[in-house]
Amino acid sequence: MNPQIIINPKDKAEQVQVMIVEDDHLILNMYKTKCELTGFSVKIASNGQEALDIARSGYVPDVLLIDIIMPVMGGLDFLKHIREESLFEHVPIIVLSNQSQSTDISDAMKLGVKTYIVKATTVPSEIVDEVKNMFGIQQS
Repeated sequence: MNPQIIINPKDKAEQVQVMIVEDDHLILNMYKTKCELTGFSVKIASNGQEALDIARSGYVPDVLLIDIIMPVMGGLDFLKHIREESLFEHVPIIVLSNQSQSTDISDAMKLGVKTYIVKATTVPSEIVDEVKNMFGIQQS
């Protein structure tokens, strides 16, 4: 009989690399802190160009959380670039935006976004729960 291996949910969370792209430093730090407290490894960028530079350097996260409206390069432009350059091909993408028009959501989904979340109606713990669900990590 094979012994059953029990994995602590926090141990599994520590294997998840999250990239957060957000220009609002207060929101960015809130998401970053919540993710790190869960055990996720976090890399941050404050705009799409910074995120694209990180992607081009070879870094590949397990999941990408990205805002749409940002200076320098917005989220949709970033998504177009990574699709054109075949970067983050198998990385699930969660958009976190206050843009809630159906056209905004549709444009994001056409670029391969897995989940579109309106920030104004969601708390950081719900974002973390969404990531946990993606990776089969039990809710605590």
